[in-house]
Amino acid sequence: MKQPIDVSDAVAMIPNGATIMVGGFMGVGTPDQLLSEMVRQRKHNLTLIANDTARPAVGIGKLIDAGAITKSIVSHIGTNPETQRQMIAEEQDVELAPQGTLAERVRAGGYGLGGVLTPTAIGTVAAEGKQVIDVDGESFLLERPLKADFALIKAQQADYYGNLQYRLTAQNFNPLMAMAATTVIVEVDEMLPVGCITPDQVHTPGVLIDYIVKSGVLA
Repeated sequence: MKQPIDVSDAVAMIPNGATIMVGGFMGVGTPDQLLSEMVRQRKHNLTLIANDTARPAVGIGKLIDAGAITKSIVSHIGTNPETQRQMIAEEQDVELAPQGTLAERVRAGGYGLGGVLTPTAIGTVAAEGKQVIDVDGESFLLERPLKADFALIKAQQADYYGNLQYRLTAQNFNPLMAMAATTVIVEVDEMLPVGCITPDQVHTPGVLIDYIVKSGVLA
């Protein structure tokens, strides 16, 4: 059984310099309370793996505003001018990856694969320095798997075994990231008794979840 813990205790486990995966798409499906607590605890020198950096003061944008991120691996930064500023000023290293490629790299990390072969970005600057592999006369980039020390994800519901259910498109990157990190912390809106989430409704099984934080419950 997994009992919810205080958000401050959950975030205290994340050391400075850690690599973190954060679920969400422009803040939708992002564990907002966990991120706010990371800012409060002044976590820094973090490597971020996420779909995007949201907007200033929104979701992951809180970490960007606080200068907590030194490297981002994301699919775009177009909606966060502060990320752009930090990249241009060389305050943050930004690695851009096509969204599908990013998702597959995270999946590869979670599934224990050695990488992903994709024709996407062949012949572009995004292919510079990457290994090209020929398969039946066609060229593919070898994209390396992504893993993290911590995955910070968001779900609508959890039971006390840690089984999760997401709400609509808030599912996005969360299930993949729950597979690809050493320690997984989930922020949930609602705790349910075991059995209330039927097996066919489980989006992420509890065996993957290490710690649960209840939204709205502050330390």
